[in-house]
Order: sequence, then C-alpha cells, then structure tokens
Amino acid sequence: MDNRLQKSEKLRSFGAIRRLFTEGRGGFIYPFRYVVYSEDAEVMSAEILFSTPKKFLKRANKRNKVRRRMREAYRLNKEILLSSDYPRHMQIAIIYSSKESLNYSTIENATKRILENLCK
Repeated sequence: MDNRLQKSEKLRSFGAIRRLFTEGRGGFIYPFRYVVYSEDAEVMSAEILFSTPKKFLKRANKRNKVRRRMREAYRLNKEILLSSDYPRHMQIAIIYSSKESLNYSTIENATKRILENLCK
C-alpha cells in the first residue's frame, strides 16, 4: 500500500471545509477534537485536514512540530480507515487541543483510536 499523503487526500476546498464544519459530526479523543462528514461512494476514500490552533501553542515551531507528528501518525495508520467494508467518501478535520506539545506515541495512539471509531 502507498503510504504517501497525496495532494488528493488533503482537504483544501473552502466549500468542502465549510460543509464539514456545518454538517459534520464530531467527537473528542484526547488530545484531539475531530469533525467528520461522510457520504456514500463507490470506492472508500478520505480527505483530511490537520489544525493546531495558535490558542493552544503560541510558538510556530511547536505548532509545526505537532502538525508534522499528526500527519505522520495518520499517514502510517490510514489503512485502518481505508480498509473499511462499507465504501464512503469521508472528509475529516483533526484539531489539536492540548496546551502542551505531546510526544509522538501519544499522538499516534489517539489517531488510531479516532480512525477505529470512524470505521464503525
């Protein structure tokens, strides 16, 4: 399986992001808040958005470090989501919501739990 995070897998459209936050359902798994909008499709696919608000981490280098860890955790575990039996197109936003910069293992475990929840 191709582990790269392709440009087509990134949520970039302003209209799609607006629809995600107005019509999507969400949840919280520490240290993330997530919002998901899904619709039926012929093939399983996902578009994802990562966000680290300045409200929680003031320094840009810390925000970038956390965002890199989030992308890496998703990239290595996205087969959990894409191996679902029920095909649909998902748009996902993962928002970091902790005031401290956490280590990679914590971020990866939370990402796995989010992806497993989305498969159900």
